[in-house]
Amino acid sequence: MLSENNKKKLEFIVREHQFEHAMDYLKESVRQGIRLSKKEMENYKDICPSRIGGDPDLPPNVEWPLDANGTPMTFLAQLCLHELAPHDESSLLPAGGMLYLFVGVDEPSYHIEHKVLYLQEEKLQEAKRQPSPEVTALEEKFVGYRVTARATMEPPNYGYVEYEQIENDEHDYEQYEDLCFELTEGNSSDLAVLFGYPATQHGDCEYKAALWLLTGEEYNYSMKTAIERITAHLNGDSDKAEQEVRDTLLLLALDSDQEVGFCWWDAGELQFYIRKEDLLAGNFAHTYCSLYSS
Repeated sequence: MLSENNKKKLEFIVREHQFEHAMDYLKESVRQGIRLSKKEMENYKDICPSRIGGDPDLPPNVEWPLDANGTPMTFLAQLCLHELAPHDESSLLPAGGMLYLFVGVDEPSYHIEHKVLYLQEEKLQEAKRQPSPEVTALEEKFVGYRVTARATMEPPNYGYVEYEQIENDEHDYEQYEDLCFELTEGNSSDLAVLFGYPATQHGDCEYKAALWLLTGEEYNYSMKTAIERITAHLNGDSDKAEQEVRDTLLLLALDSDQEVGFCWWDAGELQFYIRKEDLLAGNFAHTYCSLYSS
């Protein structure tokens, strides 16, 4: 649900772009997200800011995550949650502490080995820069950047939008993109998004993630089959199955970026998902990671 302030802002922008015909649809489908933008290259003078790429700040008693073969995973990001909290308009994240994201080899795309660590604030007192091992799963080290957060409204993208709701004789998809750009206040420094829409051609990412998180089964590119398997797992409760899909959230999407060194296959996007129930409980031990590339 949109906050009252976001509803008013949405209404103003929709009217400004003369998209009143899609007002109700957008009120229902726009998500409240958080975008992370590059601020400056990291100099490591400060401990525990939000950072993407480079090295993490870890307490000495926290072991570096290993993949199934015993190889150190590759560090991707650390997110300082008290920096993000003022921009979390849906109140989904813990108010403090740090999230760390690591990844193994970025294949297969349907389920990528990874690790999401959550450390509460009191456990960060002795944190310091922990240089990445010489060899990690991706065999490369990314350039560290400080990032800043901002609250955004995230409209459905090309994989999720219902075209019949936004297009008519006077409006086409290119005009809708202009509307989206203003809603997200997008800029070239944007590097990541939380709780928005993942990049995809088919609008089925949450089905794939929910199926894996609930059953451990691989997605076969059929949303119908996925919901049937989830329903069976939930003892035939189809309403609960549909709710589980809706409550499968995009925890973080990392875009390809030349300056950081991220290039997910053909300049794609690395995506992390979590069940809303786990997120609200501060349980990051059960997440899903996949990759989208056109």
